[in-house]
Amino acid sequence: MKIYEMKIAPNPRRVRIFLAEKGISEVEFVEMDLKNGENLTPEFRQKSPLGKVPVLELDDGRCICETVAICRYFEEIQPAPSLMGTTPFDKASIEMWQRWMELYFLLPTGMSFQHSTGYFADRMNPIPEWGEECRSQVLKFLDFMDDHLKDQDYIAGNKFSIADITALCALDFNRVNKIGIAPKQKNLKKWYERVCARASINA
Repeated sequence: MKIYEMKIAPNPRRVRIFLAEKGISEVEFVEMDLKNGENLTPEFRQKSPLGKVPVLELDDGRCICETVAICRYFEEIQPAPSLMGTTPFDKASIEMWQRWMELYFLLPTGMSFQHSTGYFADRMNPIPEWGEECRSQVLKFLDFMDDHLKDQDYIAGNKFSIADITALCALDFNRVNKIGIAPKQKNLKKWYERVCARASINA
C-alpha cells in the first residue's frame, strides 16, 4: 500500500498519527510537492480526481481519497485499538466531535492560511477579508474547546480518538496563522500536553 501525501500538511499528518496509534507500518509514503502543483498532473488526478492529498493506493491499484475515509479503511481492517468507537453511542459521539473539529476548527484554519498568505494564489482567488473572518472563527472555537474540556480528558469523552487527532493537527497548523493556546485556556493546554505525550504524535 502507498499513501500519497505532503508530510507538513495537516490532513496527511492525521493519517500518519492514526496509523501510528494502530501500530500499522506496512505502508509506503510518497511525498508530493503541492506548492509546485505535482498533485494537479493528469497522472495524479487518476488517483485523486480533485487533486487532494492524502490518497491511499491499495496493492490492487484502487484508491481511497479523504482523510477520514482512509482512516475508516484501517479501522475496519484492524479494529483494535479503536479510534472511531466500538458501541453505537461511542461511534456516533466520536463522529459528531470529529465532524465539529473538521468543520469549525480545521477548515477555518486552512482558509485563514490560504486567504491570508496567498500560498495557492496561482490556483485560487485569495480574499484577505475572508482569511481574517476565518481567523476570528478559530479564536472563538478555541474558547469553546477550552470550556468543553473542563470535565473530560479528551475531545469525545475520556478516551483518545480520531477527534483528538484532528484537533491536534488543526491546533499545530495554526502556527502558520500565528494562533496558539491563550494563557487563560488552561483546560485546552492540559489536553494539548496530554495528547502530545503520546508516542504517535511525531509519526
